[in-house]
Amino acid sequence: MSIPQSGGGPIERHEQLAQYLADGCKPREHWRIGTEHEKFGYCKDTLLPLPYEGDRSIRAMLEGLRDRFGWAPVLEGDKLIGLEKAGANVSLEPGGQLELSGAPLETIHETCDEVNQHLKEVQAVADRIGAGFIGLGAAPVWTHDQMPLMPKGRYKLMDSYMQRVGTMGRTMMRRTCTVQVNLDFGSEADMVQKLRVAIALQPVATALFANSPFLDGAPNGHKSWRSRVWRDLDAARTGMVPFVFDAGFGFEGWVQYALDVPMYFVYRDGQYVDALGQSFRDFLKGELPALPGEKPTLSDWADHLTTLFPEARIKKFLEMRGADGGPWRRLCALPAFWVGLTYDQGALDAAWDLVKGWDAETREALRVAASVDGLQARVGSIDMHDLSRQVLDIAEAGLKARARPGAGGLVADETHFLNALRESVDSGQVPADELLEKYHGEWGGDLDRIYAEYSY
Repeated sequence: MSIPQSGGGPIERHEQLAQYLADGCKPREHWRIGTEHEKFGYCKDTLLPLPYEGDRSIRAMLEGLRDRFGWAPVLEGDKLIGLEKAGANVSLEPGGQLELSGAPLETIHETCDEVNQHLKEVQAVADRIGAGFIGLGAAPVWTHDQMPLMPKGRYKLMDSYMQRVGTMGRTMMRRTCTVQVNLDFGSEADMVQKLRVAIALQPVATALFANSPFLDGAPNGHKSWRSRVWRDLDAARTGMVPFVFDAGFGFEGWVQYALDVPMYFVYRDGQYVDALGQSFRDFLKGELPALPGEKPTLSDWADHLTTLFPEARIKKFLEMRGADGGPWRRLCALPAFWVGLTYDQGALDAAWDLVKGWDAETREALRVAASVDGLQARVGSIDMHDLSRQVLDIAEAGLKARARPGAGGLVADETHFLNALRESVDSGQVPADELLEKYHGEWGGDLDRIYAEYSY
């Protein structure tokens, strides 16, 4: 999850809220790719999750990355809670999931190199302390009580609030992992088209990347339990945001949505001030109960925007949020999928033509069906397997049109990063299908086998 924002003066006019988003507009030559992925750490001998403190711990992992690979520490009080280097950062999700938030890079070749280097560094430190890391959408065996809560003020507040607004918020915090990609837009109109395509096609990403069929040591009835969790977390800040498809939607439409989402906190002097359930609209008027008489800054607005969790969201860039965490090939496949669909205008237009006739009910039904059935999902006349094939064809055409070479010019473009997804479409199986087949077959129901076979 996001770290506290900094910079930005006081908000004196309502127009500054939308302008903050509009300031993210960039010319095409400055569009970049930022890939984020989370993974679960565990002790190799006990197969239990890493605690925050101790010789085999999250803190030991962060210290090892800092000391061996030149990452700079990020502290909250006296707690080491992250690292940063060269535009990238390593941060902690609430249950100790280790996240790489990659630097903004020009090509998928570069972002995949970054992912590979990070995983090599993580493995080097983990091997030294007797830890392992695994990429899955949900913790397959560990219970809620076995998952530690990281010592971050933001998470303490969220943990309390999640119990009031849904049934699965604390499960999301402790026992899920995702991979996502952050992309740029060139104008308000470009943002709108990309966001609409992103929302409509997140179910395709959910289906292709489905990798969380287990919870509490057994099958849970879903290919993507992580996606199921997000459907019962907090209706005010999650979901398929249907207003994005309304005529006239733009930056101000997102502002109005964000203003209606209850607050979590205000960050002041290194501390998270409890503003749970309070209104940013009141904050703008100087009437926030948590800080009476005080008005927000643009950094407060930026912080608030990080507490919105729909399937795709905008800040000064666009975030694609619908995929489960997974094996390394799919960490590179997700940026390829979305860059192919959105960074070439012909591909973006083709993707929009594919989805523009769907209504809100269809989009939501696809979201639900994808989480349950993966590529076998069907909504009305829409077959997810066929839809995924069409979407991959568009993404491949977009990557070919981008024609960004790699490996010193030996690789003509970025299309090979889609190979893992193409294999799924050809076989009809996503990672969850493979896991279930092994569970019911050679593993004989022993989920402890997953760690040795699927860790990084």
